Amino acid sequence: MTSPRLSVDIWSDIACPWCFIGKRRFESALKQLPFRDQVDITWHSYQLDPSLPEHYDGTEAEYLAKMKGMDPAQVQQMLSHVSEQAAGEGLTYDFDALTVANSLTAHRLLHLAGEHDKAGDLKELLLSAHFEKGLDMGSKQVLRDLAEQAGLPADDVARVLDSEEYRQEVEADFAQARAIGVTGVPFFVLNMKYGISGAQPREIFTEALTTAWQEVSPLTMVNSANDGASADGAVCGPDGCN
Repeated sequence: MTSPRLSVDIWSDIACPWCFIGKRRFESALKQLPFRDQVDITWHSYQLDPSLPEHYDGTEAEYLAKMKGMDPAQVQQMLSHVSEQAAGEGLTYDFDALTVANSLTAHRLLHLAGEHDKAGDLKELLLSAHFEKGLDMGSKQVLRDLAEQAGLPADDVARVLDSEEYRQEVEADFAQARAIGVTGVPFFVLNMKYGISGAQPREIFTEALTTAWQEVSPLTMVNSANDGASADGAVCGPDGCN
């Protein structure tokens, strides 16, 4: 009998600070569940700002204030709040050192990583490099180093970085997100039935994962077979009772 599997599809952007926090909270919830090894996670691409140049000459605070029209004081308050939330998950954000850059090429690499079952590993490295280490996600050399650190074949990485390979797959992820009503990330979909928007508390993830799992897992029979008695109790059926 085939073991049941629970599918989890996650849309996120490596330029999204809540996506790293949400990843930690989701993983923390999953780690405590007995069916954690029977969950299949698929990472999907999403860009908060596809129009962003490969390299933006300015800080994250300046970008948000100038390009998004936010009040500078409000930006600083928001970044401080996000940093505090990240610290609560063991993450050390450094928005002063953060390099603002377009994430498209990184997303293309994530699709390559998915084909090698390394998407989760690369996603972790990209998020940490961006938010904790201030590395340039628009730099091919930085992306090459991170991809190879995740265990991707160097030749495949070079081929993707020097082409537009997987761009259609990235755009397909965007289209699918729009089709199911995703307007912000992170966004989690369990068994393509239950949607979870945002970096929710781990208790929400635990409850949702458990509910979704109960729908795909087989019924467990409770009987006294271990005591030497019959596995089936007295029952009635179409042909009578026993």
